[in-house]
Amino acid sequence: MTEKYKEQAVIIRQEEISYGIYSVWLKTDKIAEQAKPGQFLSVYCHEGSRLLPRPISICEIDKADQAVRIVYRVVGKGTEELSQLGTGDHLDIVGPLGNGFPLKDKKTFLIGGGIGIPPLLQLAKELHCEKQIILGYKDNLFLHKEFKKQGNLYIATEDGSYGIEGNVMDAIRENGLEAEIIYACGPMPMLRAVKTYAKDKNIECWLSLEEKMACGIGACLACVCKSNERDNHTNVNNKRICKEGPVFRAEEVEF
Repeated sequence: MTEKYKEQAVIIRQEEISYGIYSVWLKTDKIAEQAKPGQFLSVYCHEGSRLLPRPISICEIDKADQAVRIVYRVVGKGTEELSQLGTGDHLDIVGPLGNGFPLKDKKTFLIGGGIGIPPLLQLAKELHCEKQIILGYKDNLFLHKEFKKQGNLYIATEDGSYGIEGNVMDAIRENGLEAEIIYACGPMPMLRAVKTYAKDKNIECWLSLEEKMACGIGACLACVCKSNERDNHTNVNNKRICKEGPVFRAEEVEF
């Protein structure tokens, strides 16, 4: 089991990489050493009235320099506050949290949608196999240049401004792509479609679920999802996304 730590990380650099999308590299003491693809951090605001941390997926891990990268979208006051910080500023963080992706070197689909794209980058870097990377955007692109270095890249945009017009499943069908295993992270409609596709094709599939969280460590039960298995903690059919997830085998969870 991965150890988790509370640290005061130092911002190495922050930049806006697309409209409303920010990238931050953080210098850590121990978190980078322990982190795995698919895990996340709880990031605390400086403003005292915002007590709950913001869960943000780990995008990249630099173990040599003890640094982690997070990429997030500004959606409220907490992330707006975070976006105003710069080099040398401190952030209180807890991590690495949750269960990450299992590394299996098979012919792979990496499927990401929206802000579910960032946690797939470190996974792409650690997999040593044929990778087909399918990314879905509403309009503005981000991280696509980094992903292009890691495998065969296919892009879908809702407005057709880049790649094919449509969604990630349209990109798979239009390009006649096939895989032996799927890793996916993104909005629920996308994950639902990916799960159905994997079941129909009998493909091993791992899904990373996005959800609002409170404690981030499994105590508050604010981020449960339906499961076909009985949870030992709650004794009902659900899973805590922050604790048992955020990554699940597709057949474990029900949408």
